[in-house]
Amino acid sequence: MSMVQNFPFFSIILAMFSGIASSVLDGKRAKHLSLCVIAVTTGMSAAVLRFCMKTGESYTYMMGHFPAPWGNEIRAGALEGLTATLFGLVMFFSVVGGMEHTAADVEGSKQNLFYIMIDLMLSSLLALIYTNDLFTAYVFVEINTIAGCGLIMIRQKGRSLSAAIRYMIMSQLGSGLFLIGLSLLYDVTGHLLMTPAKEAVAVIEAAGLYAVPMLVIMAVVSVGLAIKSGLYPFHYWIPDTYGYATPTASAILSGLVSKGYIFLLIKIFYRVLGRENVIASEIVNVLFVFGLAGMLMGSVHAILEKDTRRMIAYSSVAQIGYIYMGIGLGTQAGMVAAVFHMFTHSATKALLFISAVGLYEVSGDRKDFRSLRGAGYRNPLAGIGFTVGSLSMVGFPMLSGFISKLLFATSALQSPHKMLPTVIALAISTILNAVYFLRLVITLYSIPETSRGQAASPGKSNWKLQLSVVCFILLNLTLGLYSQPIVEWIGSGLAMFD
Repeated sequence: MSMVQNFPFFSIILAMFSGIASSVLDGKRAKHLSLCVIAVTTGMSAAVLRFCMKTGESYTYMMGHFPAPWGNEIRAGALEGLTATLFGLVMFFSVVGGMEHTAADVEGSKQNLFYIMIDLMLSSLLALIYTNDLFTAYVFVEINTIAGCGLIMIRQKGRSLSAAIRYMIMSQLGSGLFLIGLSLLYDVTGHLLMTPAKEAVAVIEAAGLYAVPMLVIMAVVSVGLAIKSGLYPFHYWIPDTYGYATPTASAILSGLVSKGYIFLLIKIFYRVLGRENVIASEIVNVLFVFGLAGMLMGSVHAILEKDTRRMIAYSSVAQIGYIYMGIGLGTQAGMVAAVFHMFTHSATKALLFISAVGLYEVSGDRKDFRSLRGAGYRNPLAGIGFTVGSLSMVGFPMLSGFISKLLFATSALQSPHKMLPTVIALAISTILNAVYFLRLVITLYSIPETSRGQAASPGKSNWKLQLSVVCFILLNLTLGLYSQPIVEWIGSGLAMFD
């Protein structure tokens, strides 16, 4: 076995032990340790991607070298390596960009706790990406939920606490449904490892047995993970959760956490339930309808918002709708488009949240539209970053959002019955995106109203936030300008899923 094949396991364990070590460190050392671990695990993930693309196949790593069905397994392929690499980059840039605000928002004695939650979040995301065991996936879903809740409530403010409670309630509802689905699946198949479970499901489907239980399993697993990822109409926890956390937490929660659950759902569709079986059950049609609804209603809510933090948060509801719409198309091209949009949204949404902080800094820490007039002049780099992120969400050429919408439109052509609603929803959603994002961009470069108390003189964010904004812009341009190889890697990775 090549050393690279151990990297997924090393990454998960390293992130977990980093959280344990940070419990006895002060905030500064915990921060440095967390950044080092994120950088190292991202490098390991990139090595896994390179290895799998070179070999052209995925591989299984037996933890403890106990074979199925008793052992626990990790499975890595091109898509896992690519996803883990991108997630690592987004997390690293988010931590760096919000570092100064974390120090200001979190009590000094609790700053190491913040980075413990970051480490646990990293470990759980990597586990959701790499695990080949359903119960392990459930365990890390719960770790992810606890870490996310800690990141939200660590500011110890009223809205943060209520947001954390709402997040916990909705997350536990989703987790409960997911656990019920796994319990039923184990009862029917007798397996928790994904590969043996898929073989058992294939036998059951071929024999025509357990038709109703299998449909229930598909439904509750899909609904459970849809709730946790914020699919409309299960989205009401998102605005406060994303809007009132620290900048780093908002970027990570909006850019990564929901995508980890969606990635797990895609894995279950391919590696456990069988994509053909899911399509035949018409579960994808339900996801398609809710995806379309999310695309439109999320944008409508964003237009009605006056608080820019909540506007950006409601935008996430619309973008998650895009992803589920792609999954709901029920084609390989639609799945490729959905995964690419996961990457687009991860990079772009984190850019928007981090850039917005730089704009608030020079606007008296106000978040309403009127107070942000002229903020693009007072903090030019933050204004450029927010403009790039907004144009990407609208679908401006050369940026990653344009590629996402192009992929969705072309994949719709392969689904004759869903082509028309998909194209219409894409067109309407793009117009709505332009309304609320470009409205704010225009506001940023309008004549400032100094009478409202915001700073009229030019300001400058700390160099860490500036560096983060530049890196996110470059990441977005990379996804847009070099999309072809990335799309090919996604296609190869999905092929390895089977």
